[in-house]
Amino acid sequence: MKQLRYIRYATLAFALSLCGIFSPLASTFAAPAAAKAAPAGDPAQAAPEDLSDLNADSNAPRVEGNIAELQSLAQAGSLMEMRSTRNGSYGAKLFFLAQDMLYYIALSQDTRWWRVVKTQDAARAESIYAQFARKSYDLADGEIRRTQLQAQKALLDRVIAKSADRANRLSADLALAQQQDSQVSQRQQQLQAESAALQTDKLEAERKLRALQLQVDQLQRQTEAGLAPIGAMPSR
Repeated sequence: MKQLRYIRYATLAFALSLCGIFSPLASTFAAPAAAKAAPAGDPAQAAPEDLSDLNADSNAPRVEGNIAELQSLAQAGSLMEMRSTRNGSYGAKLFFLAQDMLYYIALSQDTRWWRVVKTQDAARAESIYAQFARKSYDLADGEIRRTQLQAQKALLDRVIAKSADRANRLSADLALAQQQDSQVSQRQQQLQAESAALQTDKLEAERKLRALQLQVDQLQRQTEAGLAPIGAMPSR
């Protein structure tokens, strides 16, 4: 009997030792199973899901952003434009949705809305609008400066082009004048040479004329030699 009791005690001790060995493994495998078996609504077993961007209906789509909402309201003609500021391609607008007492403040570039804030606080809406208006002013500063510089450069380019054209025309006129001066100078030299030659020819002709006149006078005297003067002819 004592031997049987001893065998029972030994068997129990062996079983307990086996339980001690496999208990960590059992707990390891049991944890995922317990997590899967735990109900989804139990906060102790699962982290809460962030539903802040969903409608009350869990099957509903995500709520559209303020920009898409403002675009939809503007297309529907539901908004009243209360304030507007334009600086270059940037602008700020303050809209009011009367039926919901909502204010929409928008910052835009060209025709695209960039940032949109909505609020029911009128004072906050005015403050945000003032900030957006100032931001549009600051953002447009570089754009306006660039536009002014482009206009100034374009003006300078036009003035340079006109000046270059005038310089080219003056250069052409000067070259033509210099060419004409050279031609005139050559012509004057030619005229002077011709005048000198003509003067020489004239003097030679005058000399010949005087010589011929002398010869004619001599011949005339010789021809009339021995003839009675016309006043001395006898009367009948």
